[in-house]
Amino acid sequence: MRSLGGAFLFDNADPQLLISLLPGVVHVQNSMRLAQLVRMVGEEYMDQKPGSEFMLSRLIGMMLVEAMRSVTTGSAPPGLLRGLGDERLAPALKKMHAQVGHAWTVAELAQAAALSRSAFFDRFTRTVGVAPMEYLLSWRTEIAKDLLRRERLSVSEVAERVGYGSTSTFSVAFSRHVGQSPSRYAASGSGPG
Repeated sequence: MRSLGGAFLFDNADPQLLISLLPGVVHVQNSMRLAQLVRMVGEEYMDQKPGSEFMLSRLIGMMLVEAMRSVTTGSAPPGLLRGLGDERLAPALKKMHAQVGHAWTVAELAQAAALSRSAFFDRFTRTVGVAPMEYLLSWRTEIAKDLLRRERLSVSEVAERVGYGSTSTFSVAFSRHVGQSPSRYAASGSGPG
């Protein structure tokens, strides 16, 4: 057995939003492309020629992309990347991400996916692992956490940006999802995990 370890450093001071979109574990089987990239990383690391650091950073980035591509297949566990790999669900997910403040309904999202509401709900839940509105709540919460933490916006401004008609409704939803109020989360500087 061979083991290859590594880490990614993000340019962003707060990579939590990006990390929240990625699966905790990716198990890739029978990928010749990934095997080639692993071999190239090993060779580059062992040779240490001029430009090796640059080459390694690019190869490792390509390994990450190739591993994430495997998560979009039908045999991958449910999650966002698998949803984005589904030709019917991808348009609905992209709309949710692009217009987080829109008052989405299952009917609108089903229309974007060219499916009936029940077929969309079932397919989304099976593929992404959560119901559409539960996913939207999680996505809005992640965006809200980022806005509270980095942008230092008021709770009412954040509520409006992430699609809530009232600050109190947003506060209740945020508190249930995060375990503390938006104002307390913002005051803590970084909030929990």
